[in-house]
Amino acid sequence: MNQCGRFEGIHEPGFSCLNCLCGSSVGGIVSLRVRQLNVSAETKTIDNVFVTLCIAIQYQISEENAYEAFYRMADPERQISSYVCDVIRSTVPKLKVDQVFETKQDIAHAVREELSKTMDGLGYTVKEALVTDIQLDARVKSAMNEINASQRMRMATLERAEAEKILAVKTAQAEAESKHLTGLGIARQRKAIADGLRESVSSFTGSVAGSTSSEIMDMLLVTQYFDTLKELGEHSASSTIFIPHNPGSVANVAQQIRIGTGTQMAAQLKQAAGSSTTKKASDVLLEVPAEDAQPPEDKKSE
Repeated sequence: MNQCGRFEGIHEPGFSCLNCLCGSSVGGIVSLRVRQLNVSAETKTIDNVFVTLCIAIQYQISEENAYEAFYRMADPERQISSYVCDVIRSTVPKLKVDQVFETKQDIAHAVREELSKTMDGLGYTVKEALVTDIQLDARVKSAMNEINASQRMRMATLERAEAEKILAVKTAQAEAESKHLTGLGIARQRKAIADGLRESVSSFTGSVAGSTSSEIMDMLLVTQYFDTLKELGEHSASSTIFIPHNPGSVANVAQQIRIGTGTQMAAQLKQAAGSSTTKKASDVLLEVPAEDAQPPEDKKSE
């Protein structure tokens, strides 16, 4: 309230009487509600990227300092905006664009602290300062998204390659183990067949007098031959062909095996005998004296 243009006092909300004849008048009305001021500040980061920060300042006029708030500040919103822009342009240029997003809360805290130091003495209380938005150029956003996508694609490629490597190693290990077990199985099968044939030959020789081992093997081969024909006949989709196809072929096969084995053994024995004879002849030549090796002169003339 004013009287003759001079500050008289503050009237609380409610009924008040003014003596207009004495020069009393209303100087102004001050609201004690919490108000919000939206400020946009554009600045540049340390990596030369221009960003626009949207700051929301929530403030209130202090009831005890209403006189200072009304008479000492002509345009409070504009002055608050100037302080906010000053804090933003002194803080953000020290950061990279990624750090601006990461330290948004620190920026808002710095704005609040700086405003509180200045505005408390002017009758204004800063309740909160919020960074509501960080705006970048569309091309900068697109570039950042491409960088992020490239990094994720590289990580996905590395993970896919690592998975393929592990799969290949495991497949090779499984194949090696399978071949090892297959080899063991084949070796055991052949050993079992050899043991069975040996027992069969021994048993048959002891049971049938006058039978030879070759006759017994021929009979076993004929038996195996008919067993093979039986197995092939059980499967209609088999494409195995015997050329020539008669039981006599089994005897021919056995005879060829015996002939081949005998020929190989004879060649080995002949080679061993030749090397032994050569060695003995060289030993004899070394033992002959020199005087016996050359005949006398008179024998040559006769």
